Amino acid sequence: MTPDERPWLAGDLQKRLEPMLEMLAAAPASLSSITNPDEARRVHLSDSLSGLAVDELTLGVRITDIGAGAGFPGIPLAMARPEAKFTLLDSVGKKVRFMQKVIERLELTNAIAINQRSEVWAAGDGAGVSDVVTARAVAPLEALAELASPLLETGGSLIAWKGEREPESEVMLDKLESKLAMSLDRVVSVKPYSGSRKRHIYVVKKTAETPSNLPRRPGMVRKRPLTPQK
Repeated sequence: MTPDERPWLAGDLQKRLEPMLEMLAAAPASLSSITNPDEARRVHLSDSLSGLAVDELTLGVRITDIGAGAGFPGIPLAMARPEAKFTLLDSVGKKVRFMQKVIERLELTNAIAINQRSEVWAAGDGAGVSDVVTARAVAPLEALAELASPLLETGGSLIAWKGEREPESEVMLDKLESKLAMSLDRVVSVKPYSGSRKRHIYVVKKTAETPSNLPRRPGMVRKRPLTPQK
């Protein structure tokens, strides 16, 4: 992918997001292992915006970011997509408070940060209302698909940022399709910035109505991972 094919590096988009990097570097709380603005610009900002290589993300209008952390990728994407509405979910209060301050500083009117686990949100106001769910989190692909399914409308997409591909998770996701109503559509290869290693963005489609077993209780996706039917 050449620089001309990386729209997130063009124009003044990253410049308009500089205050976010300054706030991350100055934050007293440990919000990220990478806070140096120059490094965060590459590792967090460019990587988050590389999601713009995925058509579903450039066309979606109701986007929920799960495990939003310090606001990556949700806040950069909200800046890039002012016509879309972003809901940023995280269970850690200090991270949500930071995101709220960044949203205010950047004067974003299309993003809200909510202190809520995705399973709880999916059982209430967030049930089936998103056409896109994003996840830039350290969790297996099948776990992210389970969390995303009850948040998505049928036909919606999970967009999941990964470094290396996860062959075992791809196989498990295929075996769990009937339990999750989620199916791998494709994997998009990206190089977020010059000199970066190739990364992968998974696009997983919701193929049917939310299964009756979802969402499960908070934390169960990790404590008791779903297993394929025998």
